[in-house]
Order: sequence, then C-alpha cells, then structure tokens
Amino acid sequence: MQDLFSGAPTCVRGRQLPSAAERGALQDDHERRLAALDRLCAAAAECGVGADPGRDLVVIAEDEVSLLEGAGPDWAALGAAIRGWRTLLPLRTLGFFGFPDEAENPLEEANPRLQRIGGGVEAWAFAALADGGSVYKFYRPSGDRHIGSAFAFRAGDETVRSAEARLGDYRELLEKLWLIQVLGGLATEVVGVTPEGIVVAKQTLGDPLPQGDDVSGLLPPALIEIPSRFLRADRDHPRLFFLGGRPWLVADLHARNFVRGTDGALHLIDLVAAPWPEGRGEPLITDWLARVRADPRAGLLGAVADEEL
Repeated sequence: MQDLFSGAPTCVRGRQLPSAAERGALQDDHERRLAALDRLCAAAAECGVGADPGRDLVVIAEDEVSLLEGAGPDWAALGAAIRGWRTLLPLRTLGFFGFPDEAENPLEEANPRLQRIGGGVEAWAFAALADGGSVYKFYRPSGDRHIGSAFAFRAGDETVRSAEARLGDYRELLEKLWLIQVLGGLATEVVGVTPEGIVVAKQTLGDPLPQGDDVSGLLPPALIEIPSRFLRADRDHPRLFFLGGRPWLVADLHARNFVRGTDGALHLIDLVAAPWPEGRGEPLITDWLARVRADPRAGLLGAVADEEL
C-alpha cells in the first residue's frame, strides 16, 4: 500500500489492521526516530546550537549547516545527524496534505482530501476521503513551543507521589506515539512535521465507544495497577508499564481514547504518559518496582520470612 499523500509504503489504510510483522516494523520506526532525535540533540550541543528538542531543532532543514560542515568534525556530525533525522521525520507543508498554505489558519479551511472528524487541545483529527477513512492527526504546538502533554511528578499530600498532566515537548509526543503502538493501540505512523512545528501522525480507523463507558476492566493486560498509597494522578486509570528497560506512568485511559477495531477488540488511540522517576529515596516504591518488574502480579509488600515475624 502507498500513503495517500507521500506515495511512500504504508501499512495504515482505512480500517485494515496491519500484520504482526508490520506492527513490529512500525515499532522499530518509532524507536529509530527517538534514537535519531537523541543523536541530533547531542550533535547540536557539541556545536553550541543547543540540545533542547524544541521546535527550532525538530524542524531544522538539511541545508542549514551545509556551508559549515567543512568547519570541523563536530559540524560534519551535526550535518549527518540532521540528514538522518529528516529521513525519519520529513519536513512537509500543510499544503502537502491539501490545506491552503496561504490561509491564516490552514487547518480550519476546507480540504478536498481530508474531512475533520474531531480534535481537542493537543491535535485535530481528519479522515482521508480517498483512503478508506485513514485518520490523520495534526498535533499543534502551543504559542510557547510546547506540544502534546505529559506528566509532571511531585511529592503528594496524602500519597507518596502525585502526577499532574502538563504541556509536553516533542520528545514526549514521540514517546506517546511509541507507547500507543507498543500497547496494542491502533497502528500509528509518524508522517512528518510542518515548518510551523505541527507533527502529523496517521492511524487506522476504528469505531468510537459511547462516552462514559467503563473500560477499567478492559485495559491492555501489560499495564500494572499502581497502589493508591504510591500515586495519585489527575487522569483516568493510572497504570505502570515497563518499556525500554524502564517504568512508565500511563494514564488518561478513558472511553474516548479507545476505539473498536475490525477484530472486535478495543485499541488505544491516545494517552498521557511519562517515565516514572526512580531513585528518589522512597524505599517502599523502589522495592515494589523491583518486584513487579519481575512479577506483575506482585503485591504491595514483599513476602516476610517466618523468622522475621
């Protein structure tokens, strides 16, 4: 299959669910993209360009350092990192997706190839009219160059820790899309980023659930319930998930962030997440994390030998 806009190979088309091999390839794409962002940030820092993965670095063009690449190995490495990054997150204008580039707010204008089907604070969703309804999501940065959402942690009043959703950054958005894919969510491709910093992702189409449906008993089985004494979060159904060798907080798991696929199963389409902050001198949490990493069914407290009672 070919993508409607780029003509590049794609495994996301309408309601069709990709094969296990195709899902594995998508997950590899997410991981390679995050690794490329790490290399780009490190190379930019060596040149004094800055290591903050904000909009300027994410949308940097391949030719912006071409005249400086001969100035030394650090600049040559930065040029190579930019080219590697652009192959995994190409720059594409909104006009590439059928929106009028000259409009003041192109996403609000009529598009002969995409029909708006929803959206919220983070992104607007459009269905492709000639691609079986494949969903294109346009994640829009805020005025201060934040994008998406993630969790911030602090010491809790009644719990050991609390987590509150906040504005995110580009790395956190790409991590979110990676997590959706790994957790069996609908297939999610990252299509590109616009010069304005809008990240475009593509998902398989599914059927929405009635708002307010209780999905607490239908969450992905890899998610681990967090004892209430350890965490209070301001999003639905906070859970622990181990990925990439570290624990993550995953939440915002309500009915609007699930759809039903053609296989009859529920699949995630959105969430809020952040790496779990370890090493903060909280022995109960540290012990629990070690035990559930080995056995997700481990209880709040470890077993105590009879001689210790």
